[in-house]
Amino acid sequence: MSSQKLRIAFMGTPDFAAVALGALVGSDHDIVAVYSQPPRPKGRGNKVQKSAVHLLAERHDIAVYTPKSFKKDVDAVKVFEDLKLDIAIVAAYGLLLPPSILAAPKYGCLNIHGSLLPRWRGAAPIQRAIMAGDSETGITIMQMDKGLDTGAMILKETLPITAESNASSLHDALAACGARLTLSALTTLVQTGALDSQAQDDACANYASMLSRDDGRINWQETPEHIERQMRALTPWPGVWCMDAHGKRLKIHGVAFVPTEHSATLESADHGTVRTKKGIISCGENSYLQITTLQPENAKAMDFASALNGSYIKIGDVLK
Repeated sequence: MSSQKLRIAFMGTPDFAAVALGALVGSDHDIVAVYSQPPRPKGRGNKVQKSAVHLLAERHDIAVYTPKSFKKDVDAVKVFEDLKLDIAIVAAYGLLLPPSILAAPKYGCLNIHGSLLPRWRGAAPIQRAIMAGDSETGITIMQMDKGLDTGAMILKETLPITAESNASSLHDALAACGARLTLSALTTLVQTGALDSQAQDDACANYASMLSRDDGRINWQETPEHIERQMRALTPWPGVWCMDAHGKRLKIHGVAFVPTEHSATLESADHGTVRTKKGIISCGENSYLQITTLQPENAKAMDFASALNGSYIKIGDVLK
C-alpha cells in the first residue's frame, strides 16, 4: 500500500472496546468516525449516560454515530458507506451489522473477540470460559461475516486462566491484548495490503450466551469447584446469590475450599445446609464449601461470624 494511514471507523460500546479505541487514537491511522450504542439510562439514578467508547471519542473530537439499527435505517447505512473507509474495527458493539455494512470498507470489518475462537462464540466468552473451567483463553482478531463470530481468524494470542482469575481481571488483560493485536493487524495490512486468515472449525464452537442475574444463582447440588468458578466468572456482575431460609436473597461475596480431612468429619445433609459456625455448606457429591463473606438482603456485606451473630443466618438453615 502506498499510504501509511488507514481510514478507520471504530464500532464499540463498553470499557473493553474503549481500550482498543484508545490505542487506535494514539496510532498514525485516521479514525474518521466512531459508532456506539445510543446513550441509555444507567445506575441507581437511572440517568441517561453515554457509553465508554462514546465519551472517549468525544474527548478526542471524533464524530460519534449512535444508530439504533442498520437494518431498519437506510440513511445510517448511506452515512457509513459515504465515509469511504479502508477498514472498520469492531469490539463489543452490540449491534447487528448487515452485509451492506460489512462490505462497505475496502478491507471489510475486523472484530476483536474475547476468546480463542471457535471455542466461545457469543456475548459472554470471558465469563463462560471461567465457568467451564478452561485453563486458557485469549483474543482472536477475526474477519467479520454474516454469522455470529464465525468469520475467518487473522490473529490469536493466548492468556492463561489461573485460580485467581476473575471476570474483571481477565477482562482487563484481554482488552489490552486486543488493542495490541489490532495495531499489529493494521501494521501488516499497511505493509502488505492483505491479511492472511484461517477458517474456523464449526464443530469446536460453543455458544457463550448473554449473562442474566439468574446465572448468578447458586445450585448447592454442584461441586465446590463449580460454585467457586461461578463466583469468579460473575464478579463483578451479576454476582452470585442464593435464597436464605426465610426466602430472602443472600449475596455471596467470598468462599473458600474446605480441607478434605475436615469435611470427612461431617455427616451428610441436604444440599445447601449450613453445617458449622464457620460457614461450611453442604454441596454436591458429598462435598463442602465455606462461605467467608456474605450480604443479607437490605444489609451490608459481612463475614460469616457477623451474619451468625446478627441472626441473619443460623446453623441448620438450608440455603436454596
